[in-house]
Amino acid sequence: MSTGAHTRAASPQFAHLHVHSDYSILDGACKIGRLLDRVEELEQSAVALTDHGVMSGAVELYKEARKRGITPIVGLEAYVVPDHHERPPRESRAHLTLLAENTTGYYNLIKLCSAGYLEGYHRRPRIDHALMSQYADGIIALSGCLSGTICSHLEKDDLGAARAELDTLCQIFGPEDVYLEMQDSGIERQARINAHLARLAAETGRTMVATGDAHYICHEDADAHEALLAIQTRDVLSNPNRFRFETKEFFIKSSAEMLRALPEYPESIPNTMEIAGRC
Repeated sequence: MSTGAHTRAASPQFAHLHVHSDYSILDGACKIGRLLDRVEELEQSAVALTDHGVMSGAVELYKEARKRGITPIVGLEAYVVPDHHERPPRESRAHLTLLAENTTGYYNLIKLCSAGYLEGYHRRPRIDHALMSQYADGIIALSGCLSGTICSHLEKDDLGAARAELDTLCQIFGPEDVYLEMQDSGIERQARINAHLARLAAETGRTMVATGDAHYICHEDADAHEALLAIQTRDVLSNPNRFRFETKEFFIKSSAEMLRALPEYPESIPNTMEIAGRC
């Protein structure tokens, strides 16, 4: 006999693999201690740190996460250019999410990070495909956010160029170490890009993985983050045309919130645990 009670389906497990701490200066607003508090609160078992061009928070994350029984994943959001030796007056720097799978990958991330500053610095620490090819062992690559090369091509509906870039990444890191990064932060063009990414995944056999591109801890922190961006760009909050993120959805979300953000691609949520298990 039915009691009339409804059982709510449990959300799949999820780990944040694209997170910016306050070591992404004047861009990230996640202090590592508070980040881990939130991860514990959400009962998530792993978290990555992928600051812009730096690994300054790696040791702090590792030590503090291990104390709490959380798997720390050391990473980097790299700035990628065609040739890191060139210094053009204007350039487009693509973002690429890199994660250390093991100790070899950790040392190779350090080498890439250092080379970005010592060899490639031009407004930002920059690397290129040739440099990544030298230090690819032990690194897992995610295709990146809207500023990534693959997403930039897909935004222009250029699937051929996106497929070529994906093929290059697979040649560099190995096909099993490259994942297509699915994001939906309420930005209109992301839905169309995600559909392209899903098609690319089906055609190439690559795995889709959800990320939140988190820059702050809670939804309520979005306004404080806007203040950071205003300082970074030497602007004022009263300027309606200042640089800002398009939505206030760049926070540490629960598994259920991530599933609601990407309802058409539910498999991309638990796929984060596959990567967390490898790291």
